[in-house]
Amino acid sequence: MRSLNLLLLSASCALILSIAYAHPPEGVWKKKLTWKEDWVQVWKTIKKEAWETKWKKVSVPIWKEVQVPVWKEEKVPDWKIIKKPKIEEREVPAWKDVKVAEWKKVTKPIWVPTKVAVWKEIQVPVWKEIQVPFWKEIQVPVWKEVQVADWKQMFEPQWVKMGIPGEKFLGKDHEGWEYTSHDLWRKKLIWKPVWKKVWRTEKKQEWRTEKKQEWRTEKVQEWKTEKVQEWKEDKKLEWKDEWVQVWKNTKKQIWIKEKRETWVEEKVQIWRTEKKQVWATEKKQAWKDEWQSVKVPVWKEVKVQEWKKVWKPVWEKVWVPISHGHGWD
Repeated sequence: MRSLNLLLLSASCALILSIAYAHPPEGVWKKKLTWKEDWVQVWKTIKKEAWETKWKKVSVPIWKEVQVPVWKEEKVPDWKIIKKPKIEEREVPAWKDVKVAEWKKVTKPIWVPTKVAVWKEIQVPVWKEIQVPFWKEIQVPVWKEVQVADWKQMFEPQWVKMGIPGEKFLGKDHEGWEYTSHDLWRKKLIWKPVWKKVWRTEKKQEWRTEKKQEWRTEKVQEWKTEKVQEWKEDKKLEWKDEWVQVWKNTKKQIWIKEKRETWVEEKVQIWRTEKKQVWATEKKQAWKDEWQSVKVPVWKEVKVQEWKKVWKPVWEKVWVPISHGHGWD
């Protein structure tokens, strides 16, 4: 654009100088249509790569704890009865001369303090029975399948050596001699009984603890008015029996200690090994569904600025010289 303007400016200057210093030719001014170059800003649609977030379902491994049964050996107490010698003391009867008191009954008048009954109203607590629910642990029988060993009789084939008594003719040779055999042996197939260990399933009853709701009777304290009897001090003449002590000789049975050896049974605690099923925690791999974000490429249309070269029509004023002697303008 800039170079085009400079070119037009230089041409105009040259034309003005030629007109000023030269004799102007004969001619007329006319309009001439020309095309002028120009740059126009336009917008162009292009595709641009961008990234879009999408969610994808994936399975990820996780560890899950599970309970598996294992057998554990433990010591359980047991009782064994044994006999031990014991020296014990026992008492045997014997007779001993002692003096014993003997009492004689006499009657004497005395004043005895007595109490006279009076009635007084008081508040006394009473207990009222109510039913209250509570949880009680009970043992419930359950059946469990266990493997128990058993012996089963089976028969297996077996070859045994069996003797044939007596003489047996076997044939003659080319000279006429006879061949015989005595006490031959032969094999005999018999069925031998054997006992084999097999396992069979049995149901074993066990007990487990469960909670059961029951009702028990409880007492609630209440108050009610009652009459209580009180006693007032008083005197009363009574006759009292007294005993006078006398002594007499008599024989009294006493017990003396004697030692003897006896055998007593005693329970001794021993320990035996039992297998108990317990539950152990193990880790097991499992799969869990999760949503994971991923970036995927997409094409996006955008507008970008661009310069475009165009040609515009322009009317210019030009000088057209007139020619003479040619017969045309």
